[in-house]
Amino acid sequence: MLSLRDYTRDVICHSHDHVQLLFGLQGTLELEISGHAGSLRRLPRQTLAIVPAATQHACDSRTGSRCLVLDAPEHWVRSRLAGRTDSSLRLFERPLIQDMTVSQYQLVDWLARHATIDRTLGEHGAALLIASLAQDCAPAEASAFPLAALRAHIDRHLQHPLQVADLARLCGLSVARLHARFLAETGRSPMAYVRERRLARARALLQSTDLPIGEVAARVGYDSQSAFAAAVRQAYGKSPRRLRREPLDKTGE
Repeated sequence: MLSLRDYTRDVICHSHDHVQLLFGLQGTLELEISGHAGSLRRLPRQTLAIVPAATQHACDSRTGSRCLVLDAPEHWVRSRLAGRTDSSLRLFERPLIQDMTVSQYQLVDWLARHATIDRTLGEHGAALLIASLAQDCAPAEASAFPLAALRAHIDRHLQHPLQVADLARLCGLSVARLHARFLAETGRSPMAYVRERRLARARALLQSTDLPIGEVAARVGYDSQSAFAAAVRQAYGKSPRRLRREPLDKTGE
C-alpha cells in the first residue's frame, strides 16, 4: 500500500489499473497527468498528486526527489472506507495536484517514518489519510454529477444506439464509476435509465401523434416492433395499441 520512492531525471511514463497518490517529501518532482501539469514538493508546503486508475502520466526530477506513494485499488477502498467510499472514489475520478493541510502533511510525515515497514499501520494510516483528503481536498466540481446534461444527451439520441462507455466518456468517468453514480443519483443503472427515457418518449408519441407504431418504435431506438411491444408491455402493462388508447379510455370516448 505505502512505499518510499526516489525519482531522478529519468522520465517515467506509464499508467496502472489502480489509483495512485503521491506525496512530496524531498526535492521536486515534475508531473504531467493526462494534460494536468504541476510540481510535487515538500517546501514551502507539502503537495500531493492523485493519478486516477488507467490514466497516462509522466514524471521526472532534475535534482532528485523522494515521495511517499500510496497505491489504492478500488476493492481496498470499498472494504476499508465503508462509510466514506463514495466521497473517496469521487476524489479519485480526476487528476489532482495541490497543497495539503498542515494536519494532513503531518500525517504523511508520520506514515513515511513508520507505516512503510508495518503493514497494519500502513493500511490503517492510508485509510485515515484518504478519508481526510476526501473530506478536505476533493474538487468541488468532482462531486457534481451532470445528470441533467446526460439526460439531455440521452433524449437527443434516443433513436440511436446508446452505450454506457459513451455516457461515461461524456462526463469523464470510468464505466464502473458511472454505474455507481447513476445508482446513487437515480436508483437505476445507466441502461435502465436510458430504457426508461425511451419508453417515456414512446408513450408521449403514441398518445400525442398518429405515427404508426413501427415509426414510434424506430424513433426511440427499437429496430424490432415486437421487441418494442414487449418493452412497452413490461413497463406499462399494456400493448402499444392499448397504451395509445389510454387517454380516450379515461374520457370515455
